Order: sequence, then C-alpha cells, then structure tokens
Amino acid sequence: MSPSQGTLMRTLYELTDGAIAQLYVDVGMPEYRPRYSPVVRALVADGPMTIRDLAEVVGVTHSAASQTVSQMRRAGLVTLETGPSDGRQRIVHLTDKTLKALPVIEAEWQATVRAAAELDAELPVPLAEVLLAAVRALESRPFRDRIRAAGFSVE
Repeated sequence: MSPSQGTLMRTLYELTDGAIAQLYVDVGMPEYRPRYSPVVRALVADGPMTIRDLAEVVGVTHSAASQTVSQMRRAGLVTLETGPSDGRQRIVHLTDKTLKALPVIEAEWQATVRAAAELDAELPVPLAEVLLAAVRALESRPFRDRIRAAGFSVE
C-alpha cells in the first residue's frame, strides 16, 4: 500500500520545515519557528503594520497571521500596540530580541533558498511550480467539490 497524498504532503512538510526548525534549535533559538520568517521579513521591509496588513503581505489568512503573531508575542519576538486611529487595531512591532537575531534569520532564509534550488534541480519539475499549480487548481475547484464529484455522498 502506498502512502496517501495527505501523508506525503505532511512528510514533505516535516522534512523541510522540521529541518529548518532543528537548525534554529542548533543555534540556540528553540522558540523560533520557520513560519515566523515571512512575518519578520515583512516587518523589516515595511515596518510595523496591522495584523490584517501583515496577512495580506505574507499571503495568509487573517486568522493564520493572528495565530502566528500570538505565538511570536509569547516567544518575545514581537509586541502589539493599539492602532492610532482605531483602538481595535493591533500594530505588530519587532522586539530587540528579534532585531538582534536578524543576521541568523536572514542567513537561514538565504541558505534555504539555495537548498530549495538544489532540491528543485533533482526533481522532474520544480517543487514550487507543482505546489503553486496545485493551489491554483484547488482555488479554481475546491478539493471538497472534487471528492464529491468522485462519488462521495452520505445518504
């Protein structure tokens, strides 16, 4: 029996994301998660911003950005301040702890880009192309619809 598509996706994620997370443990940053890097890079590039704006820049849902920011806050990597015009808005700022870690974060990012290019060279099609094509196809026709069209129903 071969592994399911879901199992393969989880395995691929763990083999990549898990490896990056272990590198941060190895350099003494066990609280840092690879999913924080797009947030950190966006805040370095564009300065403090709302969670909603951060979600848009990073390309995730507001909920996902909010969860990531909450985790980063607990780890002491960001702070939240009330927005100047709307008390409900929270503006995300990098902490000194994160600013001091920027050389490590940037070095990991650049090395990961190079490692991904090396992996792509070993594959019949670059991984990012396959993933992007899959996301676009599923945005066009959700997987739930495809499963139902394939005969799943409960009657």
